[in-house]
Order: sequence, then structure tokens, then C-alpha cells
Amino acid sequence: MHIKDDTDTADLPVALRLQDLTEAARDGVITETQAQALWQRWRHGVQPVAAGPGFSFVNVLYYFGGLLAIGAMTLFMTLGFQQMGPTALMVLGALYLFAALEVADYFKARSLPVPAGLMATLAVFLVPLIVWGAQHLMGWWPPGGPDSLASYHTRIDWRWITLEMATLAAGVVMLWRYRLPFMVMPLALTLWYLSMDVANMLLLDHRWEWEFMRDMSLVFGIGTVAVALWVDVRTRLSQTAEWRQDFAFWLYIFGTTMFWCGLSLNDSGSELAKLGYCALNVAMVLVGAAIGRRVFTVYGALGVMLYLGHLSHEVFRDSFMFPFALTVLGLGLVALGVWWQRHESTIAARLSRFVPQGLQPRT
Repeated sequence: MHIKDDTDTADLPVALRLQDLTEAARDGVITETQAQALWQRWRHGVQPVAAGPGFSFVNVLYYFGGLLAIGAMTLFMTLGFQQMGPTALMVLGALYLFAALEVADYFKARSLPVPAGLMATLAVFLVPLIVWGAQHLMGWWPPGGPDSLASYHTRIDWRWITLEMATLAAGVVMLWRYRLPFMVMPLALTLWYLSMDVANMLLLDHRWEWEFMRDMSLVFGIGTVAVALWVDVRTRLSQTAEWRQDFAFWLYIFGTTMFWCGLSLNDSGSELAKLGYCALNVAMVLVGAAIGRRVFTVYGALGVMLYLGHLSHEVFRDSFMFPFALTVLGLGLVALGVWWQRHESTIAARLSRFVPQGLQPRT
């Protein structure tokens, strides 16, 4: 939607949601009847600009180029590159970080949030490189463990914790500076890494115990989801448009992944516990619909499917009916998906009445 005014921002697109109209009605700017009428008109006539980046060719180029640059300084860092030495790595990383922030400033000043967010995210990913080089230069790197920074993304080791804490601190500062939602992605990823490395630190003999790692993933997942809920409420109730962006998205993604994987790998062998697992996944589906977060719905539906698959295997074990049972189960899930798609908005509207205003779905 284009709004005319007499300032230098005339004709700029403005993203509006139903929540914005509801807040305007609550503040007395318009009535609730006018808010509903305007929203219905925009839904069926003049469409407001969609919030967030769309799936366009330009955005594909942005993300492909930005993620390629991020990968070059993280996943694809070779041992040959690290032979430059810690001093050179630290200086090079600092130069890259400074350049990335300068480019991010350039893009943001020209109202290009997607490339600005990618460049600022690249700067966050460079923090471990700088800290790793500084620690080796000062002789502060703990003996033993990985001797290559490339292992940071592939090997679990408690020595990475200092890099992760520095990344989280720097990432929060940069996020406050640029206020671009994609910058939350490296923070959420770092929290996932931190969960595994803290577990490794707590295992005094540093052996791999997957049960303990699984439980740590579950605990960190719950904590990350709790942070995501807090961020979600704060952003949805924010009085400024800049802070009403979806900063909780990546926290939900990584937090739910950690929680659900840790939960699903916890097999007690008890049928009652499996039923409780199914009930918890059903609750995730309902919560996802109530607060407008499909990551809960997707993982919850997957958990229910796993439980139903377990039941079909137990009931039809060693029976020629087992393939037919799986077929019926699969077709039933497809039918459920069709039904859900048709009624998703109605279900979400009804369930959202039972959640606080700060968690009601973004529209």
C-alpha cells in the first residue's frame, strides 16, 4: 500500500498487518468497526505490502551471494588458509568484519534490508575467527582439542565455548545496532552449538554420551523457545515499526528443533510414555496454530505421525496387513493436511482467543 504525505518519504511502501489496525483502534485513532472494514477492503481489494522479504529472483540472488560469502569464511575455510598464522587471521577477520559492516550501513541507508542483514550477519560469523586468532596469538587457547578453526562447525569440543560466548555478545550488540531479523540466525545457531559444547564440558572425561547430549539438547531447546516467546511478545507489542519485525523466527526454528529432537530420541520403552509423547506433539500442533508459528505445527504433526507409525507397527507386526495399514495412515495424513489447509485460518482464529495478546498470530 502506498501512503501519500508531504515528507521525503512519500510513495514508500508500508507493510501493514491486522495487528497494526487493532492497535490503532485501541489507541483511539480509528474505531474497531473501521479497522475491520479497512482490513476486509485490503484483503479483497488493495493489498498491503507483505511483511518481510518475498521469494523473488532478486532476493534469491541476495541470499545466494550472502550465504556463499558466509560459507567461505566458515564451512569452507581450509587448512591452507589457516597456515597464514593467528595474527594474519585476526587482522584479516577484523578487516572483513569492518568491510561487511560498512557495506551493511550502505545498504541499510538505501532501504535495502535484505542485503544489509546478510552483510551484518557475515560480520557476526567473523567473530569466532577473530577471537580464535586472538586466543592463539596470546597463548590463551586451551591445550589439546581441535587445531583447526574449520572444526568449529563439525566437531563438538568445550574449547569452542569462549568463541560462542563472544559471538553471542557481539551478535546482540550488532542486532541492536542494525535491527534486522536475519541477524538472529547466527545467534540461534550459536546457541545450538553452545548446547553441545557445554554438554561436552560437563562430561569430565570428554567421552561421547549421546543420552546426555540428547538431554542437554532438550533443556537448551526449552530455554531457546522460552527466549523466542519473550522476544515474540516484546516485538509484537512494540510501539515502533522497526522493532515489530519478526526477530523470534530463527529462535523458534532452532529452539523447536533442539527440543523436538531431544524429546523424540528419548525412548523409555513404555507405551504410556509414548502416548504422552503423542499428546505433547498434539499440543505443539495446537500451540503452533494458536500463536501463528508453523514450526510447532510441523514438528508436532511429525511427532504424531511417528507415534501412529509405531502403533501400526505394533498392531500389524508380522502381518501382511502392515503395508495396507501404512497406506491408510499415509492417505489419512494427506486428507488431514487438505482439511487443515482449508480450515487453518478458522482454527487459528479460535485458538488465538486463548493466548495473550502479545502471542496472537501475526497477520
